[in-house]
Amino acid sequence: MERNGEALAGSKLGGIVYHRVCCPVDRVLIPLTKGRVSLGPADTLLLTTRGARSGKRRFAALAFVRAGDDLAVIASKGGAPRHPGWYHNLVADPRVTVQYRDVVEERVAREAKGEERERLFAQAKSLYSTYAAYERRTSRTIPVLVLSRPDSV
Repeated sequence: MERNGEALAGSKLGGIVYHRVCCPVDRVLIPLTKGRVSLGPADTLLLTTRGARSGKRRFAALAFVRAGDDLAVIASKGGAPRHPGWYHNLVADPRVTVQYRDVVEERVAREAKGEERERLFAQAKSLYSTYAAYERRTSRTIPVLVLSRPDSV
């Protein structure tokens, strides 16, 4: 079932449906089920940021990959021509809260560059083939954000 969902999400229409339907549902499901249930891939987290302009709390359900003690999220926005809003929020204020499985913790975001970005993006593509489709769909370089525990920064 996850493979079929991934194939659907890799299509342009599927990507739109995933971002417009599944992600908003996950914003409710993840806190409600303590991260045990998600419509997204197996490793999905709920990212809480502060709006860059509004200052309001904003939520995004995102797939993630592990990088040691860090978590990495991909600012793909389904291959859209612009970065997602949560990316701009992280640039403005890198302090975030993440919830995955039964863990809720503070993290600090930074953008991966060079070899680190390439390695993490390749890891994400190997786990979720949709990222390769998103990369082909856009002319921008898709950012990879590393979420670290504050005490390790």
